[in-house]
Amino acid sequence: MLDVTVDDGVALPPAIRRTLVTNLGRMVRAAARTEGHKDFEVALRLTTDAEIHALNRDYRSKDKPTDVLAFAQREGPSATLHPTLLGDIVISVETARKQAKRGLEKELLHLASHGLCHLLGYDHRDDAEEKVMNARAVKLRKEGARRGSVKAA
Repeated sequence: MLDVTVDDGVALPPAIRRTLVTNLGRMVRAAARTEGHKDFEVALRLTTDAEIHALNRDYRSKDKPTDVLAFAQREGPSATLHPTLLGDIVISVETARKQAKRGLEKELLHLASHGLCHLLGYDHRDDAEEKVMNARAVKLRKEGARRGSVKAA
């Protein structure tokens, strides 16, 4: 289940929002099916540079805005009580817009899949980890964009 919040001050064309919500919802279900679940619980927050800057400063001690943050619940005490609760993905639409080379929609989908991979336990501390994480993100985006019933990815 995907819960989406768009903060005040975030301008996002309705067609891009629909595509993002549809595709990310499919990505979440595909990830869940890979692990034998029907669905996972994920919250997506689309926000501004100012808001993500505050989160990045407060939770990661990095005093600057960033493009995407992921707050995984699998790492906390609720992991065993709620195995389908993954966590939150926060994306700065402003930063996404600035770095979008292939359009805002593709950039947001890339950031959403990146954040989802972090919620699933992937990281990119070195080249080997980054390669594995990027491959999973590509699989998830492909399943998100595909039509038909959702399959494991």
